[in-house]
Amino acid sequence: MNRLRVNSGPVLGVTALWLATRAVMLWLLTHDNAPLLGGGTVSREVSGLYGYWYGVLAHGSFPAHDMLWQYPPGAGVVLLAPRLLPWLPYFQAFVLLTLAMDALVTTALTRVGGRPGRSLLGAALWTGGLPLLLHLPLARYDVQVTALAVLSLLALKRSTRACGVFGALGALVKVWPALALLGTPPGPSTRRAWGWATAVGAALLGALAVSFDHPLSFLRGQGGRGVQIESLGGTVLNLARHAGWPGRARYQYGATELVGPHVSAVVTASLTLTAVALTLLVLWRMQAQRWSEATPYDAALSAVLLFTVTSRVISPQYMIWLLGLAGVCLTSRHTSQRPVAALVLAAAALTTLVFPMHYTEVVEGTWTGCLLMLARNGILAAAAVLSFVRLWRSTGPDGKTVQTTEPRTDSDRLPDRALSLS
Repeated sequence: MNRLRVNSGPVLGVTALWLATRAVMLWLLTHDNAPLLGGGTVSREVSGLYGYWYGVLAHGSFPAHDMLWQYPPGAGVVLLAPRLLPWLPYFQAFVLLTLAMDALVTTALTRVGGRPGRSLLGAALWTGGLPLLLHLPLARYDVQVTALAVLSLLALKRSTRACGVFGALGALVKVWPALALLGTPPGPSTRRAWGWATAVGAALLGALAVSFDHPLSFLRGQGGRGVQIESLGGTVLNLARHAGWPGRARYQYGATELVGPHVSAVVTASLTLTAVALTLLVLWRMQAQRWSEATPYDAALSAVLLFTVTSRVISPQYMIWLLGLAGVCLTSRHTSQRPVAALVLAAAALTTLVFPMHYTEVVEGTWTGCLLMLARNGILAAAAVLSFVRLWRSTGPDGKTVQTTEPRTDSDRLPDRALSLS
């Protein structure tokens, strides 16, 4: 009863904040046609593209001949999910399910953050940070993907099985949640989590391959992508337009990309930096000596930041991933990522200024557009470097992280208890 009285105020505060901010986000979505909100471009993704893919998927095939389809097979399940609400039009059903997953993330962060020795800052960051992206999160399926990664990380302490299962589900939907398993404690925990992820992922991939035609068609669309205008490489090329570079912006592969001389060199540089990021993460894993309850959370955020800033594509919805992972980090008082979380919030706010508010200027390469992109991507790059440095130091021999014992595992637990986050 004492714990309930102590925590009831903050929990009610998070609940009230969620209700108020989500009401505002829904209101913005209903006014999506306003020029400052993108003139309808935000909601068009669901009403047009997702709705079209839904029709194709409903007939038992992935959109094999659509170059805009660049997602792993599990994404098809998410896009078919509005079938669960057949009495609603596709758009409304999709938004309602997205809100439900958003509420699930908030609930999970709140329940874990309310435990003794934990913090509700993570729930507050997610609840207050997501609206910085205005109504965009309600019109993309990245909230659903982020929910799977968040549940994977939060389940680790009590159930390596659930951690692996949720990680596999997320990877089948959008690949990056597999990085949630990077920081699992060495030893039995890693073997169990990765083993369950591999087994469940393979089984589900096989089931999708049997149920749908062309399950790997997304690889063709990914292979042809160039340099998106909002990526770090895109920012460099956009600035180069002011120095006489003759390239231009063009919509292709579902994004505004820059085409012209030297673009292939920028693509190569981006892929090289991604390989360097992967190498650094492997080196960290090999040298890490101290693990705390926060280490898996911190490693996941650091990895996703590094892969985001080195990618050829940084879409606005990627900030949803970072907000979710930063929220998980802040549930622990041992996290090394507090200043990184603050940078993620700043980057999210600047992302909204980029898209949808001033996206025309970004596409046209005006100084306003270039400077906005330079500021946003500069913050993201700084966050990635700071995140990795703090992760490395916190797990080294001189780190200040509290050494923890191997978490209790779930080999002999009932499935329903194993999946519990309470």
